Amino acid sequence: MISRETIYSKLFTLVLGLKGTHGIQTVSRKLKHFADVPPAQQPAIFQVQRFEDPVQTRLLPTKWKLNVDLYVYVNTAKNPNASPAVLLNPILDAIEALFPPEEGNIQTLGGLCSHAWISGKIETTEGLLGDQEVAVVPIEILAPV
Repeated sequence: MISRETIYSKLFTLVLGLKGTHGIQTVSRKLKHFADVPPAQQPAIFQVQRFEDPVQTRLLPTKWKLNVDLYVYVNTAKNPNASPAVLLNPILDAIEALFPPEEGNIQTLGGLCSHAWISGKIETTEGLLGDQEVAVVPIEILAPV
């Protein structure tokens, strides 16, 4: 048996550690639409549980792929000539650094999972929302160990 909440909480603790870096003002597990997050509360990161897939092998305990999205919001209303990507890119780099490459250290969320990593395309709204920029970072966690 896995403890989903323990795993999701541990991931959130890692993400929460980014608060204050790169100007990050808000970190939460309760998703808000970017229009409901004032520019003064951005950059913001929201952790959202998406779906879970069982990985079953006959006669072995079920492993689970837990899928999480990190929504990242940045806003340049204070400096309308600035590109939102200039604010977004260092935050994406910081998120990537939470998940070291497999050749070196592996992110196991303190031994709670086999590994956690960025899985799939990082989607952005570059240039579509004016001063607002949104990125969605997909995270996959394979649990238990």
